[in-house]
Amino acid sequence: QVQLVESGGGSVQPGGSLRLSCEGTGRTFSAYAVGWFRQAPGKEREFVASINWRGGLTDYRDSVKGRFTISRDTFNGKNTIWLQTNDLKPEDAAMYYCAARFGPSRNPEDYDYWGQGTQVTVSS
Repeated sequence: QVQLVESGGGSVQPGGSLRLSCEGTGRTFSAYAVGWFRQAPGKEREFVASINWRGGLTDYRDSVKGRFTISRDTFNGKNTIWLQTNDLKPEDAAMYYCAARFGPSRNPEDYDYWGQGTQVTVSS
C-alpha cells in the first residue's frame, strides 16, 4: 500500500515562490511515477507535472514550463517528490495533489494513489 502526504502550500503574492513536497511511503513507492495535479473551485482537476520512478523523465503542462520544477529524492529513508513553483500567478491558485502510479501519465484517472492536498493561494 502506498500513502502520500503533501505539504508546503501557503499564501503568496504574484511573483512569489513555494516549494511543495509529497512524501511517499510504502514498500514499492520508489518504483512509482508521481504526478502533481491541481484543482481550483468549480474547475476540473488538471495535470501540472509528472516524474518517472528514476527521476530522469519529467513532463509539464505548458502554462508552468520554465516556472515549475519537479524532482524526487531519497534521504534518510524518506522518498520525497518536490514541486518548486516560481513566479506564481493568480491562475496557479488551487489545491495541489500528488498521485502515484506505475508509469507517468497526464490523466488523473490513471493514478492509483492520492494525497490529501495542499492549498496554494496567490493574491495581492
